[in-house]
Amino acid sequence: MKFIDEATIEVIAGDGGNGCVSFRREKYIPFGGPDGGDGGDGGSVWLEADGDINTLVDFRHNRKFQAQRGENGKGSNRTGKSGEDLVVAVPVGTMVHEEDTGELIGDLVHDGQRFLVARGGFHGLGNARFKSSTNRAPRQSKPGTPGERRRLHLELKLLADVGLLGLPNAGKSTLIRAVSSARPKVADYPFTTLYPNLGVVSVSAHRSFVMADIPGLIEGAAEGTGLGIQFLKHLARNRLLLHLVDTGPAGDPVSDVATILAELEKYSPELVQRERWLVLNKTDLLPPGNRQERCREIVAALRWEGPVFEISALNGEGTRELTTAIMAFLETDGEAGS
Repeated sequence: MKFIDEATIEVIAGDGGNGCVSFRREKYIPFGGPDGGDGGDGGSVWLEADGDINTLVDFRHNRKFQAQRGENGKGSNRTGKSGEDLVVAVPVGTMVHEEDTGELIGDLVHDGQRFLVARGGFHGLGNARFKSSTNRAPRQSKPGTPGERRRLHLELKLLADVGLLGLPNAGKSTLIRAVSSARPKVADYPFTTLYPNLGVVSVSAHRSFVMADIPGLIEGAAEGTGLGIQFLKHLARNRLLLHLVDTGPAGDPVSDVATILAELEKYSPELVQRERWLVLNKTDLLPPGNRQERCREIVAALRWEGPVFEISALNGEGTRELTTAIMAFLETDGEAGS
């Protein structure tokens, strides 16, 4: 199964309504003149960022979006009704490209932000517009212009403060369940997470951040192996990366970290320089007597110099300390990644 974080859609604005050819035909008015009204403008198509939407999955089945056509003009100088605009909701962080050229034409990064993608056609003119001193009974009118029609490629990069990075089954989904209200699927097999999940982590009143559970990577992900390169791009806007590793008896944390680091280096040298913390997960599976020693050995073998946290996402041990430290970092350490 492939995560739909990219979608191609067709947007069609409404055509402008045609102008009307009409003449007054009223009793006791012998010289009734032209009274054909103008048509209505066609509706436009807008994209609007919606913070309640996390994926582009809804565009798998609905790919065509068309605004209303303007009504034709009528007699008695009645103007046709304009077509209603169509507003299409997309996730915050959606980038809009021209399908044919690949040109980036819009980037919706704020909740409620709107972007015009197809402008409605202009209204046609009725024959009343063409009356003059030399042409008192014009039979000409002007049709409305066609609405714009475009094919667009949408690409989503999640706008999250913190991204969870690690091999399949490192415990990322379990962690995000433990610290937020997100409920990603959790099971004991690889690739449980087939698309990113967002969770809002509340540390205290008015202090919260967004965490993204990114699908697990495997060796070769930068070349499209496994769930592929499409998930690496979701890390691009995270301000902080949490590198989760399985410290359980069956895990090999040193090899796991090396695998992920190699994929980051191949995909983006910039990502390698992003702030990244080591999170030693599943410590509940270690014997209490040598838990600290095992964690020290892992850190030493990795030559890790950044922050290190020991947690059990399953029972919540250590997660409070982790989220508090993340909040402090986000409040004091600069601007969001781009």
